[in-house]
Amino acid sequence: MSRATAAAVLPQTQPQTPSPARPGRRLTSVTAPSRARRPKLAYALVAVSGAALIAAAQIGLSLAITNDSFVLADLTSQQRELDLQASALHDDLAGISSPQLLATKADHLGLVVAGPASYLRLSDSAVIGANSEASWSSTVNPTGAGAVHNALLEDDAKEAAAEEKADASTKKDPDLPPAITDGLPSPTTR
Repeated sequence: MSRATAAAVLPQTQPQTPSPARPGRRLTSVTAPSRARRPKLAYALVAVSGAALIAAAQIGLSLAITNDSFVLADLTSQQRELDLQASALHDDLAGISSPQLLATKADHLGLVVAGPASYLRLSDSAVIGANSEASWSSTVNPTGAGAVHNALLEDDAKEAAAEEKADASTKKDPDLPPAITDGLPSPTTR
């Protein structure tokens, strides 16, 4: 298509003229930047004091938890010691209330076994049985050949003998150095 035919086919438009510039869009040079506003000192103090307060609370909680763990460890060790003492006291009570010890103490007090039992019938006040008093000699010998030994009582006797022996050995002169039986101590080398 040529220019002439194109001009005939296309509608005629007015030539474009430059539009006037908008008044608010002019370019201007930049002046000196405005001073940045200084942050408020109060906000900084609040932030720093808040962080310090959080740190102090964490340290305090940590110390409290650590202290509680030490207290718990002490209470656990005390409980263990008390359990051991209770067990020892229970063993002592079992030894003291044993029939062997009761028979031995009764023998030392002069008590004797009465023999066959006698009964009193309440309806007519009659005595049924041997109706005799006990003899002055006991038929039971608690320390004799037929006696059953109590290990709890024997342990107490052994402990008492060991304590007496330890007391006798510690009565030596404490100013003397300990005896060297294996020679002077020296390091072993290979």
